Amino acid sequence: MNEDAARYAAEQAARTAHGRLVARLASRSRDIAGAEDALAEAFAAALRHWPLRGVPASPEAWLLTAARNAQRNAGRHRRVQNAAIRDLELRQAELSAPASDWPDDRLKLLFVCAHPAIDAAIRTPLMLQVVLGLDAARIANALLLAPAAMGQRLVRAKAKIRDAGLRFALPEREEMPARLAEVLEAIYAAYGTGWDGAGTLAQQPGGLAEEAIALGRLLVAELPDQPEAKGLLALMLHCEARRGARRDAEGRFVPLVRQDTRLWARASMAEAEQLLMDGARAGRFGRFLCEAAIQSVHAQRATTGRTDHAALRLLYDLLAEQAPSLGVLTARAAALLEAGDPRAAEAALAALPAARVVSYQPFWVTRAALLRHQGRLAEADEARRRAVGLTEDPAIRDFLQED
Repeated sequence: MNEDAARYAAEQAARTAHGRLVARLASRSRDIAGAEDALAEAFAAALRHWPLRGVPASPEAWLLTAARNAQRNAGRHRRVQNAAIRDLELRQAELSAPASDWPDDRLKLLFVCAHPAIDAAIRTPLMLQVVLGLDAARIANALLLAPAAMGQRLVRAKAKIRDAGLRFALPEREEMPARLAEVLEAIYAAYGTGWDGAGTLAQQPGGLAEEAIALGRLLVAELPDQPEAKGLLALMLHCEARRGARRDAEGRFVPLVRQDTRLWARASMAEAEQLLMDGARAGRFGRFLCEAAIQSVHAQRATTGRTDHAALRLLYDLLAEQAPSLGVLTARAAALLEAGDPRAAEAALAALPAARVVSYQPFWVTRAALLRHQGRLAEADEARRRAVGLTEDPAIRDFLQED
């Protein structure tokens, strides 16, 4: 068989099934690091054997069996393939049946990673790596953290889960809100990584954005009384509805304000609006419901032809009180500028910590827009160049250079 075809099949399996496989392996052993090592061995075995013997009918089942065998026989890598073939059908059937009362082992593992015995600062990064398959560098980028110590911190957290034997179970009802908030944060960070990765594997079918939305749907179904779960799903669906308008026919980036609203997916927007209304009925307007409401205001342009910047300003003020992250505070400054208050926008940007905004691309984009509005064109051009240098997406980089 063609080696490229086998490698492509392995990459597809890694993209679509990594978190699910780690969750199944770890649910038995309670050793996340060991599960990841075993799965890595299984992928290595696949790349050795699939080009010679063909891609199996169910690559995911093959990998699960190979990884389970590696867990049982650490150090005997060359025997993984033979043992995997013997119970392929058994493992394939196992994949089709739920392993517990949970609808998905990934959700179970997300809540395990949010256990209070684990350092709060590492819970979301742990979820992103273990369940959603991000490497330490991408996690650091998604969470605006320094990447240097991330890998070491993740290793320590996995060892703590193994050594403490933390339960792979839904927390008690009174424990749910605290854990749920971090699970939602991880899913949203994964969606943001997939959304930002335009033109990469992250946005292809089965990629991170789709995976995050699937997990959001599972959470809403499993926890229908949690308004913030509905808010997160509404937020992601509103953003996803505009995916087809983010690039023109030549692949050039199109900012939100210039997007053709006829290209927005009405079904996704309608579903998002219903979720937003259902969540708001609980009377607890949290961070994700607030973010979904912001996206809802943008979505109204498809009906009214205009954007209500006054409403956006109020919502960003509320969001900044609930979740004063660097991203939220920068977005609030941009909203203030768009609402016609450049003085407030300038004050909002000036209040951000200088050390943190040095390498934060949205800050420099917003600062360039503000300086251009003030007629300080030389300074605006310098800020724009800083933004270009911090932009990884070629289409967005081209847009910033030409705009």
